[in-house]
Amino acid sequence: MRLLKLTFLILAIVGINTLTSGAKKENILKACTIGIASFDTLSGYEKYYMIPDENVDKYFSDKLDSMLKSWYVQNAFLLDSTELAEADTLKQTLPDSVYIQRLQSMQSAVSLSYNSTVKNYIAMYTNRKPKQVAVMLGLANYYFPLFEEALAKYGLPMELKYLPIIESALNPGANSVASAVGLWQFMYPTGKMYKLEISTFVDERRDPIKATDAAVRYLRDLYNIYNDWHLVIAAYNCGPGNVNKAIKRSGNARDYWKIYYKLPKETRGYVPAFIAANYVMNFYQSHNIYPRTPDFPIITDTLMVNDYLHFNQIAEVIGIPVDQLRTLNPQYRRDIIPASKIKAYSLVLPQEEISAYLENESLIHKHRRTEFFPNNEIVNPQSKIASIEPSDIKGRDKVIYTVKSGDNLGVISAWFRVRISDLKYWNRINKNFIKVGQKLTVYVPEGHGEYFSHFNKMSHSEKQKSLNKKPTTSATQNLASVAKKEPVESSAATTASESKNTDKEVLTEKNSNEEFVYYTVRKGDNFWSIAQKFPGVSNQDIMKLNNIRQANSLMVGQKLKIMPKT
Repeated sequence: MRLLKLTFLILAIVGINTLTSGAKKENILKACTIGIASFDTLSGYEKYYMIPDENVDKYFSDKLDSMLKSWYVQNAFLLDSTELAEADTLKQTLPDSVYIQRLQSMQSAVSLSYNSTVKNYIAMYTNRKPKQVAVMLGLANYYFPLFEEALAKYGLPMELKYLPIIESALNPGANSVASAVGLWQFMYPTGKMYKLEISTFVDERRDPIKATDAAVRYLRDLYNIYNDWHLVIAAYNCGPGNVNKAIKRSGNARDYWKIYYKLPKETRGYVPAFIAANYVMNFYQSHNIYPRTPDFPIITDTLMVNDYLHFNQIAEVIGIPVDQLRTLNPQYRRDIIPASKIKAYSLVLPQEEISAYLENESLIHKHRRTEFFPNNEIVNPQSKIASIEPSDIKGRDKVIYTVKSGDNLGVISAWFRVRISDLKYWNRINKNFIKVGQKLTVYVPEGHGEYFSHFNKMSHSEKQKSLNKKPTTSATQNLASVAKKEPVESSAATTASESKNTDKEVLTEKNSNEEFVYYTVRKGDNFWSIAQKFPGVSNQDIMKLNNIRQANSLMVGQKLKIMPKT
């Protein structure tokens, strides 16, 4: 693998020498050195009749599905498990002239060409993935202002804000097979070249603000090389070295469509997908697609931290879910903010939680301080790793699960109530790559083997529904003990710290027939956080039982009727 990367770098430098010289050569060499960006993309186009209909949109489709499975989307958007399945209802096909007219009506510094491949991507967004687009439109309210600010700062076209749609589907936790990370899918060398911190505890490729600034600077540098946005977008994906080779093999042509077939197949679709993203984000209403508004507030504020801080300290003092902290601060790899008086780090919180944090800041830092930071030091990485060593399989039942289309390690770990790290250890998985048909060994609590073995025959939606059910009557106590003994990396599971605080936080009163429990809404509550206090109860269950349709309609002091699951 190292030899392959070295070969790419050498070829890239050779290509540079044939294209330019002097100061510009230095810039190109810099761009090549920062790494070959993600090789993850799709098909191509030029004039409509010249480029064949290359139907290779599965990669982008998988990214959209992966975004829907993230913790934030599943909980903030209150998606029912059936909504995670691919939509196949809107089959509206418009005449080519309509698409062409709409693209031409958009004022864009990036040429928005049209052909059958662009049409294929538009269909993917509007016909096959409308729910995913609706969620992205909701996320755009949070991320697009960040992108627009950076693009304005460096004087780049605003339509480049749609690039993360095809890079990551606006998922800051996106991680490609090629190890590209974050909203902008930075490779490690690229991130380091643009001064992003990548260390044991911090990966700023996941930081929406810092990664956006770095990505925009990278795009600016690429434009200084090519002076053509199509070539810049292609180079962002496959690296300037591959674009330079395609140019050379095409007789030094500097037109994207003339070098189209000389580019890696995956990169051919990058520009068409970008054009389709521009289209759908501007004409979604014409396809009966409307933004999904998240239940969680997307208005946030940023504080600076000057001392070591663990997410659990914040969560346990002011009651914000750890997973929400991870979503808002994805750059911290081990739930630790390694701040000090020498170097401060940012902490993003929902705006409504800022006052609670500031009022309790001293208490938060003191809470379980010696446990998280013995001797007033960050836990040695070796000790930290030791604390998440693989679970003991003694006494557990062994289950063999066959990977299905749409599966990933996150959802599988959630279904089986195990940690992702255990799943990877048991199956010798180095990164996060699994493939359809692969056999995975999973060790579940004793007595649960028969229950979990049925997951091989269940659909994706059925397995998602199982998250709100207790496996068996005899299994309940075992699973509870497992949750207390070891942290669960899966977003679907309740952490040990949350479990310990549940009895303290929930004040309920039973009615006369003891069939229902009544919960009084407190400041900071939402349907998701309330549901977590009642095992087996989902946010949809609470809303349906109380005849509530608007997720943001909760009021402090409101009484909610809840039916606990047995």
